[in-house]
Amino acid sequence: MIVDLTTWRTLLSKERALLLSLLLVAASLFAFLKLASEVAEGDAMAFDRIILLALRSPLDLGRPIGPPWLAEAMTDATAFGSVTGLLLVSVAVLGYLLVSGQPRTALFILLATGSGAAIGKLLKLAYDRPRPTLVPHLVDVTSASFPSGHAVDSAIVYLTLAALVARTVPGRAVGSYVLSLAIFLTLMIGVSRVYLGVHWPSDVVAGWAIGSAWALLCSLVHKRLDPVRAKSAG
Repeated sequence: MIVDLTTWRTLLSKERALLLSLLLVAASLFAFLKLASEVAEGDAMAFDRIILLALRSPLDLGRPIGPPWLAEAMTDATAFGSVTGLLLVSVAVLGYLLVSGQPRTALFILLATGSGAAIGKLLKLAYDRPRPTLVPHLVDVTSASFPSGHAVDSAIVYLTLAALVARTVPGRAVGSYVLSLAIFLTLMIGVSRVYLGVHWPSDVVAGWAIGSAWALLCSLVHKRLDPVRAKSAG
């Protein structure tokens, strides 16, 4: 059987996309493990201290840099990565998928985000890193510091939701907008945790790494489980 040139190009394109995705997953996991090793050995502390101190007034470490409204904005932004904020967004998206006749995708998202959040909690318990005391906290916190739960959970939830929802909407422009918005929210939430003084920068970067790796892996799995929808969206 002769396969035409267009078919070969399509197959090669898909294989390259899969390879690139797997490389990104591997790179993210490597980044997390590298950071975890440096945190365990105390090598990340110098970098962490520089960043935290740079975000506070040298005359008053209890006062963050920038205008007063910025601290309030960061407090509002960090709420998007809280359990309540993520739950509200997840319920809204799951509801949309259910009423649009996509219960399998909704179930997959529920399992993917739930298991990912559980992994984040287990990592916190395993590393049990204390919260930074270098600067006063601008919001209340109680759990361990590494990796940042807000960074992990927001990356898992927003990126997974965006990747899967992007396949259900017509046109690449809309899908790209959804993904861009998810990335922006994930980055903003992580930055807010450092700005508020409740996380070391390495906590947040590690959270982004493990969260994005999990979200990308879940996206790949879903694409393999639902090739018809993935093909129509592409």
